[in-house]
Amino acid sequence: MSRRGWILFAAMSVIWGIPYLMIKVAVEGVSVPVLVFARCAIGAVVLLPLALFRGQLAGLRRKWLPLIAFAVVEMAIPWALLSDAERRLTSSMSGLLVAAVPIIGVVLARLTGDVEVISAKRWAGLVIGLVGVGVLAAPELNGGDAWAIVEVLLTALGYAIGPIIAARALSDVPGLPMAAVCLSFAAVVYTVPAIATWPDAVPQVSVLAAIVALGLVCTALAFLLFFALIREAGPARATVITYVNPAVAVLAGVVILGEPLTVTIVAAFALILSGSALATTRARLQTS
Repeated sequence: MSRRGWILFAAMSVIWGIPYLMIKVAVEGVSVPVLVFARCAIGAVVLLPLALFRGQLAGLRRKWLPLIAFAVVEMAIPWALLSDAERRLTSSMSGLLVAAVPIIGVVLARLTGDVEVISAKRWAGLVIGLVGVGVLAAPELNGGDAWAIVEVLLTALGYAIGPIIAARALSDVPGLPMAAVCLSFAAVVYTVPAIATWPDAVPQVSVLAAIVALGLVCTALAFLLFFALIREAGPARATVITYVNPAVAVLAGVVILGEPLTVTIVAAFALILSGSALATTRARLQTS
């Protein structure tokens, strides 16, 4: 992967490693529809004026179907499922389960006609990363909420489908207008449910701060960087950031929540990072 790709990879690994903690804080003070609406609306308010100012919305009408599909599978459904799941699961566990995205992405890419050769090194990287996630997840697998786990796995499925849609049907659409339109659509979808479940009192400052950070950093900025990463590294390889995200989520818990940093966590962290490095290598082309 190129230097630019690695920079994008590192940025996204951090930015999408912290939302689980923020969602956990936010769902303690607002309903799921309010959280999803606020996250999408904040992102749209930031990005839509920029897209309009640059004149990048013209011509998107012919792309309305894939844009809606992307908004549904990458934002509207997954964010609601994930937020609901985190009412019963820890943020760390949610982050760990989402690490199934690269495996799902590779399988879906192959099933839908991807002809890129997946080298033994890349397969090894995916397996090593999955082992690292398993090492982290194993202590928490006893006694959980089955439906909440299914919700997060369905979230992972949506996150794997989204990049494929972006790469195959929206590759000629700049990231800024794409994110702006999709976030606006998702915000409109959740407007009525959010109004119906709006809190009676102003939430705590921590809840409001988490919502704002989700909208500005983990949504508006994150999608711009993620689209650039998809174009730089490809959809399947781009989703490998979810191997690093769980490690970031655990570290955030250690630093912010005072959770213990054990030998198991350190070992799993090393496996996840090494697996990600292998899984993002490009196959060499044979020349005659």
